[in-house]
Amino acid sequence: MPLTDATIRVLKPKVKPYKVSDFEGLFMTVKPTGSRLWHFKYRIDGKEKLLSIGVYPEITLAQARGKKDEARALLASCKDLGDAKKDQQRQERARRGNTFEFIAQEFSAKAIAEGRAAATQVKTQWLLNMAIASFGRRPITDVTAPMILACLRKVEAKGNHETAKRLRAKIGAVFKYAVAVGLAETDPTFALQRALIRPKTNPRAAITDKAQLGGLLRATDGFQGQTATRLGLMLLALLVPRPGELRKAKWTEFDIKAKIWSIPAERMKMRRAHQVPLPAQAIAVLEELRTLTGAGEYVLPSLRTPTRTMSENTLNVALRIMGYSGDEMTSHGFRATFSTLANESGLWHPDAVERALAHVDENAVRRAYARAQHWEERVRMADW
Repeated sequence: MPLTDATIRVLKPKVKPYKVSDFEGLFMTVKPTGSRLWHFKYRIDGKEKLLSIGVYPEITLAQARGKKDEARALLASCKDLGDAKKDQQRQERARRGNTFEFIAQEFSAKAIAEGRAAATQVKTQWLLNMAIASFGRRPITDVTAPMILACLRKVEAKGNHETAKRLRAKIGAVFKYAVAVGLAETDPTFALQRALIRPKTNPRAAITDKAQLGGLLRATDGFQGQTATRLGLMLLALLVPRPGELRKAKWTEFDIKAKIWSIPAERMKMRRAHQVPLPAQAIAVLEELRTLTGAGEYVLPSLRTPTRTMSENTLNVALRIMGYSGDEMTSHGFRATFSTLANESGLWHPDAVERALAHVDENAVRRAYARAQHWEERVRMADW
């Protein structure tokens, strides 16, 4: 049956990509990340080919069908759609003069099609907008290292050294894309690596002393604010996820019988699904939370509306109310607390500690061989 907007809206991601057909060769691919991509399948000279149409909902069902009809009309005139699309892209680039702005937009569209997290896309566009404001209308081949440095210096002048560093990297990513598609020959940002002020690294504050941690946990037990906030802090201490992973947790992710919390890949920093063993204390906290929020989708919903997640500031504000300044403890700091105490105990393999934190080895070769989940050890470690 042909697709409808209603059927598309309820499509859920699976472990592997899958297709749902409309008609006349139009179909949608649903990625594990949740992104939904339109494609048109056709044959020319007996060979099957695919035409990428765009990302839903940016391209609606009606628009996708319209583009499919245009493609079929081209086929009727014996034109290869891939060649036609390339011709159209070449004409558009020529019209826009291969500007940095146009190529940056192509780079961003590629990231969307690859299913990059929405938050990542917003940050990328925010950074690229600074570059576009400085030299976006120039052909990318005319953009020089001094031009880029002038843009970066404006950011540095405001004291935003880390932002300047990330902006240089993002501009460089656009140039690398341009080189890959034949629109530029070099990446001028490479020469600027040592031209910027190195940002001071300020690790997130965390309590790493056992006695002080005990004080924090007792203060959490006695927290007089919202009950869900108190229980959220307890789960941070017991399960040590990133705060965003916990704030957006859904009840469907928790298997209390199996004692496992399964976090989907799209919510993980490294886009890899992660499982967390649930110790008895965490299960007790979840059962208490279920009496408060179990009727809704989120474990820790917003206090204003259950259809949204808890604010990213709520847990940190609770720590401040309890008397812990930002230089003493943060909601993200529970991860450093766990890492320090677990490693110093000498009881656990360092790789098990890293797996518990969902860290990915930077060495690609080692990562390929170190696939063990250390699950049994992590279960014992969670109880510890």
